[in-house]
Amino acid sequence: MEFEVSYSLDNEQQFWDELEEIVSASCKTHELIDNTLRAYLSFTTNYKEEYLQSEYAIARCSYKLLESAVFKAHQDYVRRQIIYGLLQEDTTATLHLIAAFLLFDGRQHEETFEMMSTEGGFPRLLELVQAKQDGDTALHRMLLELLYEMSRIQRLRTEDLVLIEDEFIIYLLQIIESLSDDVHDPYHYPVIRVLLVLNEQYMVSAHDPGPSRTHRPLPNKVIKVLCESGSIYKTFGENIILVLNRESETSLQLLILKLLYLLFTTSATYEYFYTNDIHVLVDVMIRNLLDLPLTSSALRHTYLRVLYPLLAHTQLRNPECHYKREELLKVLYMMTSSSGAGMMHFGGVDETTKRLVSRCIQVPWLKNAEEQQEKELSRKFLGIGINARAGESSLSVMEVASHKEKPGVQTPSRGKDEGNIVALKETEIAISDTMDHELGSGVLLGNDRDSNGLGELKSPFEVEGEA
Repeated sequence: MEFEVSYSLDNEQQFWDELEEIVSASCKTHELIDNTLRAYLSFTTNYKEEYLQSEYAIARCSYKLLESAVFKAHQDYVRRQIIYGLLQEDTTATLHLIAAFLLFDGRQHEETFEMMSTEGGFPRLLELVQAKQDGDTALHRMLLELLYEMSRIQRLRTEDLVLIEDEFIIYLLQIIESLSDDVHDPYHYPVIRVLLVLNEQYMVSAHDPGPSRTHRPLPNKVIKVLCESGSIYKTFGENIILVLNRESETSLQLLILKLLYLLFTTSATYEYFYTNDIHVLVDVMIRNLLDLPLTSSALRHTYLRVLYPLLAHTQLRNPECHYKREELLKVLYMMTSSSGAGMMHFGGVDETTKRLVSRCIQVPWLKNAEEQQEKELSRKFLGIGINARAGESSLSVMEVASHKEKPGVQTPSRGKDEGNIVALKETEIAISDTMDHELGSGVLLGNDRDSNGLGELKSPFEVEGEA
């Protein structure tokens, strides 16, 4: 039975009252649930242009259904029906409301994204993202966010990854290039995050193919396109450094570090970034290493694993591009000092940190002009000697690819702990001054970094006194 009711509304309050009545209907059978969902989508679609023009209104509309009695009593069934709508619907307004519901539900309940994967949601999102490129901007952004969230909480199936063509990666990079004059454009962030999470999926697939896989590892399409055409997609590189500079969510920092690791260990992309951007990245790396508390050893290890190829393979290896040599050495020695300022700042030194720091110090341009003095400092601070093998990595991409963190977890900041006054304060001030100059006043620094975590799971509309 189709649900066909005409409405005559005089104002916005009547819209919300009617919507509340629709989602409050008693539904004890699947047929009645289907009628309610059809009424919800039909009603909201018909009045979207009139009353659902803002992101706030779309979110409020989604939470009406999320907090309804029918959803709370039949969550799996409602989710599955909404997902079927995503797979079959072509109307732009209806797709926007469907995508919004799945996004807000999935951020609170990961099983929604898992169900989407099982039901074929990934290929459909690839199709919609490309098909809607010249349509509704708000819908396009919502689809990108849904694709990102779905992909970052689970491992994608091989049959889904193989559907990604070079053209899709190029299309996303072209969006970033077309918006290069406005870093605050709402497209930048969701597009960048999709590229980052796809790179991670390729890395996971390559280092852990699974027992049922018999064919060769899939090529990483993100790296492939940047290897072949990176010179015309420089804005993407600029933006991921900006995001790393201000991002406080650990999982997104890791996504960026994983891409940087591959770029700096792949010969064709050693010099993908502009030299000025490499200098900014060095500043960001130094500051973040100094700011990480004792409990963040795994994240510190990942930063160090990226720092080595950054120093050894990029333009920094050229004499005219050497940058912050003294500051880098001071930070590296601090991280492995067994006494004095280093111990106050970083506490106990684990063996992995010692080994990774030792590799970084072996980068030729970081070595002290007086070799003997360098060895003495190393023996004093590291408790180990520097040898020819120290510059070789005994770790593969597996260590970088396998490091993950739950979405929404914020990276702790040493700067927020008043009990830890770091040594080398003058180094941090110099770094900050340089970053202010090179990034410009529009970039957020230090504790002003953006937070894009999941936040509270309750409705953001409770302040209005609604059920």
